[in-house]
Amino acid sequence: MTIGLKKTVVLFGGSGFLGRYVARALCRRGHRVRVACRRPDLAYHLQIAGNMGQILPIQANLRHRWSVDRAVENADHVVNLVGILAESGRQSFDAVQNFGARAVAEAARGVGAGMTQISAIGADAHSDSAYARSKAAGEAAVFETIPEATIVRPSIVFGAEDQFFNRFADMSRFAPVLPLIGGGKTRYQPVFVGDVAEAIAETVEGKVPGGRIYELGGPEVLTFRQMMEEMLRVVDRKRGFVTIPFGAASTMARLMRFLPGAPLTEDQVKLLKHDNVVSEAAKAEGRTLDAFERMPRTLDAILPTYLVRFRPQGQFTKPQPQAGGLDAENQDGLA
Repeated sequence: MTIGLKKTVVLFGGSGFLGRYVARALCRRGHRVRVACRRPDLAYHLQIAGNMGQILPIQANLRHRWSVDRAVENADHVVNLVGILAESGRQSFDAVQNFGARAVAEAARGVGAGMTQISAIGADAHSDSAYARSKAAGEAAVFETIPEATIVRPSIVFGAEDQFFNRFADMSRFAPVLPLIGGGKTRYQPVFVGDVAEAIAETVEGKVPGGRIYELGGPEVLTFRQMMEEMLRVVDRKRGFVTIPFGAASTMARLMRFLPGAPLTEDQVKLLKHDNVVSEAAKAEGRTLDAFERMPRTLDAILPTYLVRFRPQGQFTKPQPQAGGLDAENQDGLA
């Protein structure tokens, strides 16, 4: 690294949901950002997140090692954000999240760059889920290649472009009931995308010790059902719930697997059987957002900023009076 200058940081998968926030956080700190993705044309929107020339999209595919090596030339730090929730063609879990992570780590080591690998809470080499096993294998490959690398495991990430709350809020506009797989009892610790991005930026700057796995969760532990209830409260809609047993959900996923963009896979059903929260070990060892000295933001503070469009009349929907409070039009106590 050139002493006295900001870093050149390569973001693999930087054109995605989390990537745009990481790029913005790094640009605010004055770093140069190279966004490596399969289709650079899908990353052009990121250029307005920095000053002119501060963000450079570049083509790279984790399955093509030569493109990975080219992308990290002269880099000071590499962040691997690439991940998939469902397999498609040659984009298998192992190819992307295991061998892909190793390719990025080896390329980073080759140029003497540091590395931050984005994994997920629930990564487990012994899991019955192929997704979770591949995430754990990717972590092991990174540590084997760069022992001082940093692994970041977020819980479910929410924000304006997320594919979780937006999807179910959109569904609530038409569906009379919302599905709860396994009764919606699985626990999550939703974390705001901005908080995750800032934490990743701090790993780039070496503000936390490397060679560790950090588990990032928000301030609330909620069941799937509680998250749906909070979403419905924000969009001001009343909907019922229907429980789908895990066995029935697996059967449905098996039947839908040949559909393009299937909304549910058998592997995802397996993941839904396990809680997705920060471990007690991570809390005890200080490997949480506390290590970054950040106060995580709550669902209540963020969801209304982007789910308002799903209300019956959008932003013009009249807020419901709070219990024991004043009507929304008379909050100052005047008639």
